[in-house]
Amino acid sequence: MTLSLITSMALFAFAASFSPGPVNLVSVSNGARYGLSKGLSFITGATLGFILLFFVIGFGLHYVLAALPLLTQVLQWLGIAFLLYLSYQLFSDNGELSDHSEAKAPDFMTGALMQWLNPKAWLASLSGIAVYIPEAHTDQLLIFAGLYLPICWLSLAAWLWAGIVLRHYLQSPARMRMLNKTLAVLLAASCILILF
Repeated sequence: MTLSLITSMALFAFAASFSPGPVNLVSVSNGARYGLSKGLSFITGATLGFILLFFVIGFGLHYVLAALPLLTQVLQWLGIAFLLYLSYQLFSDNGELSDHSEAKAPDFMTGALMQWLNPKAWLASLSGIAVYIPEAHTDQLLIFAGLYLPICWLSLAAWLWAGIVLRHYLQSPARMRMLNKTLAVLLAASCILILF
Protein backbone atom coordinates (compact mmCIF):
# COMPACT_ATOMS: atom_id res chain seq x y z
CA MET A 1 0.00 0.00 0.00
CA THR A 2 1.46 3.35 -1.03
CA LEU A 3 1.91 6.34 1.23
CA SER A 4 -0.38 8.42 -0.99
CA LEU A 5 -3.16 5.82 -0.63
CA ILE A 6 -2.70 5.71 3.15
CA THR A 7 -2.78 9.53 3.29
CA SER A 8 -5.91 9.59 1.17
CA MET A 9 -7.58 6.99 3.42
CA ALA A 10 -6.67 9.05 6.51
CA LEU A 11 -8.16 12.20 4.97
CA PHE A 12 -11.33 10.29 4.10
CA ALA A 13 -11.54 8.93 7.66
CA PHE A 14 -11.14 12.45 9.05
CA ALA A 15 -13.81 13.93 6.77
CA ALA A 16 -16.24 11.11 7.56
CA SER A 17 -15.57 11.22 11.31
CA PHE A 18 -15.40 14.95 11.94
CA SER A 19 -18.28 16.08 9.72
CA PRO A 20 -21.51 16.71 11.64
CA GLY A 21 -23.67 13.67 12.15
CA PRO A 22 -25.85 11.99 14.76
CA VAL A 23 -23.00 10.64 16.91
CA ASN A 24 -21.18 13.99 16.81
CA LEU A 25 -24.31 15.83 17.96
CA VAL A 26 -24.90 13.39 20.83
CA SER A 27 -21.22 13.83 21.78
CA VAL A 28 -21.75 17.60 22.12
CA SER A 29 -24.87 17.07 24.19
CA ASN A 30 -23.16 14.44 26.34
CA GLY A 31 -20.23 16.77 27.05
CA ALA A 32 -22.49 19.69 27.90
CA ARG A 33 -24.88 17.66 30.01
CA TYR A 34 -22.74 15.04 31.74
CA GLY A 35 -19.10 16.11 31.42
CA LEU A 36 -15.86 14.37 30.56
CA SER A 37 -16.16 10.96 32.24
CA LYS A 38 -19.53 9.97 30.80
CA GLY A 39 -18.60 11.55 27.48
CA LEU A 40 -15.39 9.54 27.14
CA SER A 41 -17.32 6.33 27.75
CA PHE A 42 -19.79 7.23 24.99
CA ILE A 43 -17.21 8.24 22.39
CA THR A 44 -15.07 5.17 23.11
CA GLY A 45 -18.11 2.94 22.61
CA ALA A 46 -19.03 4.80 19.43
CA THR A 47 -15.48 4.47 18.06
CA LEU A 48 -15.17 0.76 18.81
CA GLY A 49 -18.72 0.14 17.55
CA PHE A 50 -17.81 1.84 14.30
CA ILE A 51 -14.59 -0.16 13.89
CA LEU A 52 -16.49 -3.41 14.47
CA LEU A 53 -19.09 -2.35 11.87
CA PHE A 54 -16.25 -1.44 9.49
CA PHE A 55 -14.73 -4.93 9.86
CA VAL A 56 -18.08 -6.70 9.41
CA ILE A 57 -18.77 -4.73 6.24
CA GLY A 58 -15.21 -5.22 5.02
CA PHE A 59 -15.29 -8.96 5.56
CA GLY A 60 -18.24 -9.48 3.28
CA LEU A 61 -21.40 -7.72 4.38
CA HIS A 62 -21.00 -5.19 1.57
CA TYR A 63 -21.48 -8.09 -0.91
CA VAL A 64 -24.67 -9.16 0.87
CA LEU A 65 -26.00 -5.60 0.91
CA ALA A 66 -25.24 -5.19 -2.80
CA ALA A 67 -27.18 -8.40 -3.56
CA LEU A 68 -30.08 -7.50 -1.23
CA PRO A 69 -30.77 -3.77 -1.58
CA LEU A 70 -33.99 -4.17 0.46
CA LEU A 71 -31.86 -5.08 3.49
CA THR A 72 -30.03 -1.77 3.13
CA GLN A 73 -33.36 0.08 3.21
CA VAL A 74 -34.55 -1.87 6.26
CA LEU A 75 -31.32 -1.05 8.11
CA GLN A 76 -31.64 2.59 7.08
CA TRP A 77 -35.20 2.84 8.43
CA LEU A 78 -34.23 1.12 11.69
CA GLY A 79 -31.36 3.57 12.07
CA ILE A 80 -33.58 6.55 11.38
CA ALA A 81 -36.18 5.31 13.91
CA PHE A 82 -33.44 5.00 16.56
CA LEU A 83 -32.05 8.45 15.79
CA LEU A 84 -35.52 10.00 15.95
CA TYR A 85 -36.01 8.30 19.33
CA LEU A 86 -32.73 9.85 20.55
CA SER A 87 -33.86 13.18 19.13
CA TYR A 88 -37.11 12.94 21.10
CA GLN A 89 -35.18 12.14 24.29
CA LEU A 90 -32.93 15.17 23.79
CA PHE A 91 -35.88 17.43 22.98
CA SER A 92 -37.84 16.38 26.08
CA ASP A 93 -34.86 16.52 28.48
CA ASN A 94 -35.47 18.81 31.48
CA GLY A 95 -32.00 20.42 31.34
CA GLU A 96 -31.16 19.69 34.97
CA LEU A 97 -27.44 19.18 35.63
CA SER A 98 -27.85 17.39 38.96
CA ASP A 99 -25.90 14.23 39.78
CA HIS A 100 -28.95 11.95 39.90
CA SER A 101 -29.51 12.42 36.17
CA GLU A 102 -26.12 10.88 35.32
CA ALA A 103 -27.61 7.39 35.32
CA LYS A 104 -29.40 8.31 32.08
CA ALA A 105 -26.26 9.48 30.28
CA PRO A 106 -25.54 7.82 26.93
CA ASP A 107 -22.87 5.26 27.81
CA PHE A 108 -20.39 2.94 26.09
CA MET A 109 -23.07 0.54 24.82
CA THR A 110 -25.28 3.39 23.59
CA GLY A 111 -22.33 4.72 21.59
CA ALA A 112 -21.57 1.31 20.08
CA LEU A 113 -25.22 0.59 19.25
CA MET A 114 -25.72 4.06 17.84
CA GLN A 115 -23.02 3.45 15.23
CA TRP A 116 -24.69 0.22 14.11
CA LEU A 117 -27.96 2.13 13.65
CA ASN A 118 -26.33 5.24 12.21
CA PRO A 119 -26.79 5.51 8.43
CA LYS A 120 -23.76 7.85 8.25
CA ALA A 121 -21.54 5.11 9.73
CA TRP A 122 -22.84 2.55 7.22
CA LEU A 123 -22.27 4.93 4.31
CA ALA A 124 -18.78 5.87 5.54
CA SER A 125 -17.84 2.19 5.86
CA LEU A 126 -19.36 1.05 2.58
CA SER A 127 -18.06 3.93 0.50
CA GLY A 128 -14.60 3.93 2.11
CA ILE A 129 -14.15 0.21 1.50
CA ALA A 130 -15.55 0.38 -2.04
CA VAL A 131 -13.31 3.30 -3.05
CA TYR A 132 -10.04 2.54 -1.27
CA ILE A 133 -9.92 -1.24 -0.80
CA PRO A 134 -12.54 -2.88 -3.05
CA GLU A 135 -11.01 -6.34 -2.62
CA ALA A 136 -10.89 -5.75 1.16
CA HIS A 137 -7.99 -8.06 1.96
CA THR A 138 -7.39 -8.55 5.67
CA ASP A 139 -4.15 -6.54 5.71
CA GLN A 140 -5.85 -3.64 3.87
CA LEU A 141 -8.77 -3.67 6.30
CA LEU A 142 -6.39 -3.68 9.26
CA ILE A 143 -4.48 -0.68 7.92
CA PHE A 144 -7.66 1.27 7.13
CA ALA A 145 -9.20 0.43 10.52
CA GLY A 146 -5.89 1.31 12.20
CA LEU A 147 -6.17 4.76 10.64
CA TYR A 148 -9.87 5.12 11.38
CA LEU A 149 -9.65 4.19 15.08
CA PRO A 150 -7.62 7.16 16.38
CA ILE A 151 -9.08 9.58 13.83
CA CYS A 152 -12.66 8.69 14.76
CA TRP A 153 -11.97 8.82 18.51
CA LEU A 154 -10.15 12.17 18.29
CA SER A 155 -12.87 13.65 16.07
CA LEU A 156 -15.58 12.64 18.54
CA ALA A 157 -13.40 13.89 21.39
CA ALA A 158 -13.29 17.32 19.71
CA TRP A 159 -17.11 17.39 19.59
CA LEU A 160 -17.25 16.20 23.21
CA TRP A 161 -14.83 18.96 24.21
CA ALA A 162 -17.04 21.53 22.45
CA GLY A 163 -19.90 20.34 24.64
CA ILE A 164 -17.76 20.54 27.78
CA VAL A 165 -16.80 24.12 26.91
CA LEU A 166 -20.47 24.95 26.31
CA ARG A 167 -21.33 23.46 29.74
CA HIS A 168 -19.76 26.48 31.44
CA TYR A 169 -22.17 28.76 29.60
CA LEU A 170 -25.21 26.53 30.13
CA GLN A 171 -25.43 26.34 33.90
CA SER A 172 -29.14 27.14 33.94
CA PRO A 173 -31.67 24.43 33.06
CA ALA A 174 -33.34 26.82 30.60
CA ARG A 175 -30.11 27.25 28.60
CA MET A 176 -29.43 23.51 28.69
CA ARG A 177 -32.97 22.84 27.45
CA MET A 178 -32.38 25.28 24.59
CA LEU A 179 -29.15 23.48 23.60
CA ASN A 180 -30.82 20.08 23.83
CA LYS A 181 -33.79 21.22 21.74
CA THR A 182 -31.46 22.70 19.12
CA LEU A 183 -29.39 19.50 18.96
CA ALA A 184 -32.59 17.42 18.84
CA VAL A 185 -33.85 19.39 15.85
CA LEU A 186 -30.47 19.05 14.12
CA LEU A 187 -30.45 15.30 14.83
CA ALA A 188 -33.95 14.93 13.38
CA ALA A 189 -32.93 17.06 10.38
CA SER A 190 -29.95 14.77 9.77
CA CYS A 191 -32.44 11.91 9.43
CA ILE A 192 -34.35 13.84 6.80
CA LEU A 193 -31.15 14.57 4.90
CA ILE A 194 -30.28 10.85 4.92
CA LEU A 195 -33.56 10.12 3.11
CA PHE A 196 -32.87 12.52 0.25
